[in-house]
Amino acid sequence: MKISSIQTIVACLGRRNHLFVKVLTDAGITGIGEAYSVGPDLATKAAIDDFAGWLVGEDPTNVEHLWAKMYNFSRFPGGSVINSAISGIEMALWDVAGKAAGLPVCKLLGGRTRDKVRVYGHARGITAGDSPEETAEHAQMLIAKYGYTAVKIGPHPKDSDTKPWAHTLRYAEAKMRAVREAVGDDVEIGVDAHARVWEPFRAVELAEVLKPYRPFFLEEPLRPENIEAMAKLKQRIDIPLATGEDLYTKYEFRDLLVADGADIIQPDICVAGGFLEMKKIAAMAEAFYVTVAPHNPMGPLATAVNVHLAASIPNFLILEYIPDDEGPRRDVLREPMKVVNGYIPVPDKPGWGVELNEEALVGHPYEPWHRNFLYREDGSVAFV
Repeated sequence: MKISSIQTIVACLGRRNHLFVKVLTDAGITGIGEAYSVGPDLATKAAIDDFAGWLVGEDPTNVEHLWAKMYNFSRFPGGSVINSAISGIEMALWDVAGKAAGLPVCKLLGGRTRDKVRVYGHARGITAGDSPEETAEHAQMLIAKYGYTAVKIGPHPKDSDTKPWAHTLRYAEAKMRAVREAVGDDVEIGVDAHARVWEPFRAVELAEVLKPYRPFFLEEPLRPENIEAMAKLKQRIDIPLATGEDLYTKYEFRDLLVADGADIIQPDICVAGGFLEMKKIAAMAEAFYVTVAPHNPMGPLATAVNVHLAASIPNFLILEYIPDDEGPRRDVLREPMKVVNGYIPVPDKPGWGVELNEEALVGHPYEPWHRNFLYREDGSVAFV
């Protein structure tokens, strides 16, 4: 069996373009994967199209070899565009391998460690700064609808850029308290600061106001590039620290783990290097007693791949989940995975166990994406 072509589909599903990859073979087996839309979305597509010329004619089941070929033979390995392209192609190669073997991908690499995968949802206000009461009500609604045992919120008010830091701390405490009182003691609450704190001492203050309400984790209060600063912060706070969505491959995660920079890592399967690379990252984390909670804001296909990952590693914690039963996302897969009482059952069909609904994707063409600064009348700045 040889790779005959590699194709891409770019579809705008709501506010984000999604980049799907198809690996076609001369045996009639087609594999699918998803790459991260890292910003200049067509740059990732161009990288995939270029890599296709490297891979056509190769055996698609030699996944490790083909990954190394793409990564090591790039002039400057790494970076979000290259790693996104490699990740999407790598997933599609595993889908081919699973279908050729007649097995789910998780069965190809060690088998299952669990039969269902715990997921969490975003309570309203994770980025918009909705009121504590609105966020608490939305958390209750999500739990009633999906059976979640965990949700995630954001700690910043809308006007945090123009008010004293004490205002943000009061808002964060009020929001955390409102959600905790609404969902009870048995639902976990993650807090995602979206790297908006900057100074480590302020991150310590934020952790202190959250601590009485037992947060599941505090996610990236600081920018993630300075691993030493993150490691020092971890030593100063008494709640779990999570990071990793902006780190790529085993090489960058190795530095984070050696520095003792996180209790929970959050690699993204669509940009960190794909399925097998995520397994390697998880294995390194296991040796450091660190758990894995994959970053997963992309499409339903990425969710399916993450379910196989979660099913195949022992130190999986929980998976971020964007509902696939709402808006244009509900038509991406022919048979979307479903959340049952806060968990997604692990599929037993060959490959990823899902197929793209390409006819539906045609109705959602690519839309140019640019992040601009918006200068408000009050002098603050927002990204749009």
